[in-house]
Amino acid sequence: MLSLRGRLIDLLRHGEVEGGNRLRGSCDDPLSARGWSQLRAATAGLDEPRLVVSSPSLRCAAFARELAARRGLELVLEPALAERHFGDWEGCSASELPEDERWRLWDDPLGFTPPGGEPMPDFLARTRTAWRALLDGGGPDALVVTHGGVIRAILAEVLEMPPRAMILLEVVHAGRSRVRVPPSPGRPSLVTHRGP
Repeated sequence: MLSLRGRLIDLLRHGEVEGGNRLRGSCDDPLSARGWSQLRAATAGLDEPRLVVSSPSLRCAAFARELAARRGLELVLEPALAERHFGDWEGCSASELPEDERWRLWDDPLGFTPPGGEPMPDFLARTRTAWRALLDGGGPDALVVTHGGVIRAILAEVLEMPPRAMILLEVVHAGRSRVRVPPSPGRPSLVTHRGP
Protein backbone atom coordinates (compact mmCIF):
# COMPACT_ATOMS: atom_id res chain seq x y z
CA MET A 1 0.00 0.00 0.00
CA LEU A 2 1.31 3.45 -0.95
CA SER A 3 2.05 5.69 2.04
CA LEU A 4 0.96 9.32 2.26
CA ARG A 5 4.54 10.36 1.53
CA GLY A 6 4.29 8.39 -1.69
CA ARG A 7 7.32 6.64 -3.16
CA LEU A 8 10.93 7.72 -3.29
CA ILE A 9 12.94 7.12 -6.44
CA ASP A 10 16.68 7.72 -6.21
CA LEU A 11 18.54 8.36 -9.47
CA LEU A 12 22.21 7.37 -9.14
CA ARG A 13 24.79 8.09 -11.80
CA HIS A 14 27.48 5.43 -12.27
CA GLY A 15 30.90 6.08 -10.79
CA GLU A 16 34.11 6.91 -12.63
CA VAL A 17 34.92 4.62 -15.54
CA GLU A 18 38.20 3.12 -16.72
CA GLY A 19 39.69 5.25 -19.47
CA GLY A 20 38.83 8.66 -18.03
CA ASN A 21 36.32 11.26 -19.21
CA ARG A 22 35.10 10.39 -22.68
CA LEU A 23 31.80 10.30 -24.55
CA ARG A 24 30.71 6.73 -24.03
CA GLY A 25 27.03 6.44 -24.73
CA SER A 26 27.17 2.88 -26.01
CA CYS A 27 30.83 2.15 -25.22
CA ASP A 28 30.65 -0.51 -22.53
CA ASP A 29 33.68 0.31 -20.40
CA PRO A 30 33.79 -0.98 -16.81
CA LEU A 31 33.94 1.04 -13.62
CA SER A 32 37.36 1.92 -12.28
CA ALA A 33 38.30 0.89 -8.73
CA ARG A 34 37.53 4.47 -7.71
CA GLY A 35 34.13 4.23 -9.43
CA TRP A 36 33.25 1.15 -7.38
CA SER A 37 34.28 2.96 -4.18
CA GLN A 38 32.24 6.02 -5.13
CA LEU A 39 29.08 3.96 -5.64
CA ARG A 40 29.51 1.93 -2.48
CA ALA A 41 29.94 5.15 -0.49
CA ALA A 42 26.98 6.82 -2.23
CA THR A 43 24.65 3.96 -1.27
CA ALA A 44 26.02 3.18 2.20
CA GLY A 45 23.50 5.35 4.05
CA LEU A 46 20.70 5.06 1.54
CA ASP A 47 17.25 4.16 2.86
CA GLU A 48 16.51 0.63 1.79
CA PRO A 49 14.90 0.60 -1.65
CA ARG A 50 12.91 -2.50 -2.47
CA LEU A 51 13.71 -2.40 -6.18
CA VAL A 52 16.87 -1.66 -8.17
CA VAL A 53 16.43 -0.63 -11.80
CA SER A 54 19.53 -0.25 -13.95
CA SER A 55 20.78 0.57 -17.39
CA PRO A 56 22.21 -2.63 -18.89
CA SER A 57 25.55 -0.88 -19.52
CA LEU A 58 28.39 -2.54 -17.60
CA ARG A 59 29.27 0.66 -15.70
CA CYS A 60 25.76 0.64 -14.19
CA ALA A 61 24.63 -2.98 -14.19
CA ALA A 62 27.71 -4.48 -12.52
CA PHE A 63 27.22 -2.35 -9.42
CA ALA A 64 23.42 -2.73 -9.51
CA ARG A 65 23.82 -6.53 -9.54
CA GLU A 66 26.23 -6.44 -6.62
CA LEU A 67 23.99 -4.13 -4.55
CA ALA A 68 20.82 -6.11 -5.28
CA ALA A 69 22.53 -9.42 -4.40
CA ARG A 70 24.06 -8.02 -1.20
CA ARG A 71 20.77 -6.55 0.04
CA GLY A 72 18.43 -9.21 -1.37
CA LEU A 73 16.62 -6.77 -3.66
CA GLU A 74 14.79 -7.27 -6.94
CA LEU A 75 16.82 -6.12 -9.95
CA VAL A 76 15.42 -5.02 -13.31
CA LEU A 77 17.68 -4.14 -16.27
CA GLU A 78 15.96 -1.55 -18.44
CA PRO A 79 17.46 -0.94 -21.92
CA ALA A 80 15.59 2.36 -22.30
CA LEU A 81 17.74 3.78 -19.46
CA ALA A 82 20.94 3.45 -21.53
CA GLU A 83 22.92 6.60 -22.29
CA ARG A 84 22.48 8.48 -25.56
CA HIS A 85 24.51 6.99 -28.42
CA PHE A 86 27.07 9.53 -29.66
CA GLY A 87 27.81 7.92 -33.04
CA ASP A 88 31.21 8.85 -34.47
CA TRP A 89 32.02 10.65 -31.20
CA GLU A 90 31.86 7.45 -29.12
CA GLY A 91 35.04 7.08 -27.06
CA CYS A 92 36.29 10.60 -27.79
CA SER A 93 37.28 13.18 -25.19
CA ALA A 94 35.81 16.68 -25.56
CA SER A 95 39.17 18.00 -26.81
CA GLU A 96 39.14 15.46 -29.68
CA LEU A 97 35.85 16.74 -31.11
CA PRO A 98 35.68 19.31 -33.90
CA GLU A 99 35.30 22.59 -32.01
CA ASP A 100 32.53 24.01 -34.21
CA GLU A 101 30.44 20.83 -33.78
CA ARG A 102 31.07 20.72 -30.03
CA TRP A 103 29.69 24.26 -29.73
CA ARG A 104 26.73 23.42 -31.97
CA LEU A 105 25.85 20.62 -29.55
CA TRP A 106 25.85 23.10 -26.64
CA ASP A 107 24.00 25.81 -28.55
CA ASP A 108 21.35 23.57 -30.09
CA PRO A 109 21.22 20.25 -28.18
CA LEU A 110 17.80 19.41 -29.62
CA GLY A 111 18.63 20.20 -33.23
CA PHE A 112 22.23 19.04 -33.54
CA THR A 113 23.07 15.33 -33.61
CA PRO A 114 26.65 14.07 -33.56
CA PRO A 115 27.44 12.26 -36.85
CA GLY A 116 25.84 8.82 -36.71
CA GLY A 117 24.45 9.52 -33.23
CA GLU A 118 21.03 9.21 -31.63
CA PRO A 119 18.92 12.34 -32.20
CA MET A 120 18.11 14.13 -28.95
CA PRO A 121 14.32 13.97 -29.53
CA ASP A 122 14.58 10.16 -29.85
CA PHE A 123 16.71 9.93 -26.71
CA LEU A 124 14.25 12.09 -24.74
CA ALA A 125 11.26 10.06 -25.94
CA ARG A 126 13.01 6.83 -24.92
CA THR A 127 13.94 8.04 -21.44
CA ARG A 128 10.51 9.64 -20.91
CA THR A 129 8.83 6.33 -21.75
CA ALA A 130 11.04 4.47 -19.23
CA TRP A 131 10.45 7.11 -16.54
CA ARG A 132 6.68 7.09 -17.01
CA ALA A 133 6.60 3.29 -16.90
CA LEU A 134 8.42 3.44 -13.56
CA LEU A 135 5.93 6.03 -12.28
CA ASP A 136 2.85 4.23 -13.61
CA GLY A 137 3.98 0.91 -12.20
CA GLY A 138 3.02 2.07 -8.71
CA GLY A 139 5.83 -0.05 -7.32
CA PRO A 140 7.97 0.34 -4.21
CA ASP A 141 10.75 2.81 -3.41
CA ALA A 142 13.43 2.31 -6.03
CA LEU A 143 17.05 3.02 -6.86
CA VAL A 144 17.73 3.72 -10.54
CA VAL A 145 21.38 3.27 -11.56
CA THR A 146 21.94 5.05 -14.84
CA HIS A 147 23.82 7.77 -16.74
CA GLY A 148 24.26 11.52 -16.58
CA GLY A 149 22.25 12.20 -19.74
CA VAL A 150 19.38 9.99 -18.60
CA ILE A 151 19.26 11.70 -15.19
CA ARG A 152 19.27 15.12 -16.86
CA ALA A 153 16.39 14.07 -19.09
CA ILE A 154 14.34 12.71 -16.16
CA LEU A 155 14.97 15.79 -14.00
CA ALA A 156 14.03 18.07 -16.90
CA GLU A 157 10.75 16.13 -17.14
CA VAL A 158 10.11 16.38 -13.37
CA LEU A 159 10.96 20.09 -13.22
CA GLU A 160 9.21 20.86 -16.51
CA MET A 161 12.40 22.43 -17.85
CA PRO A 162 12.77 23.03 -21.55
CA PRO A 163 14.97 20.26 -22.96
CA ARG A 164 17.47 22.87 -24.14
CA ALA A 165 18.18 23.76 -20.48
CA MET A 166 18.84 20.22 -19.26
CA ILE A 167 22.43 20.37 -20.48
CA LEU A 168 22.98 22.95 -17.71
CA LEU A 169 22.28 20.39 -14.96
CA GLU A 170 25.50 19.09 -13.40
CA VAL A 171 25.32 15.34 -12.75
CA VAL A 172 28.60 14.10 -11.27
CA HIS A 173 29.88 10.54 -10.97
CA ALA A 174 28.04 8.72 -8.16
CA GLY A 175 25.80 11.76 -7.68
CA ARG A 176 22.28 11.03 -6.46
CA SER A 177 18.99 12.81 -7.09
CA ARG A 178 15.90 11.90 -5.07
CA VAL A 179 12.42 12.30 -6.53
CA ARG A 180 9.27 11.98 -4.43
CA VAL A 181 6.29 10.47 -6.23
CA PRO A 182 3.14 11.38 -4.23
CA PRO A 183 -0.15 9.53 -4.44
CA SER A 184 -2.26 10.51 -7.46
CA PRO A 185 -3.14 13.20 -8.46
CA GLY A 186 0.08 14.65 -7.04
CA ARG A 187 3.09 15.30 -9.26
CA PRO A 188 6.67 14.14 -8.74
CA SER A 189 9.04 16.63 -7.11
CA LEU A 190 12.80 16.87 -6.75
CA VAL A 191 13.81 16.41 -3.08
CA THR A 192 17.61 16.44 -3.33
CA HIS A 193 20.28 16.65 -6.02
CA ARG A 194 23.83 16.19 -4.81
CA GLY A 195 27.24 14.77 -5.44
CA PRO A 196 28.75 11.81 -3.61
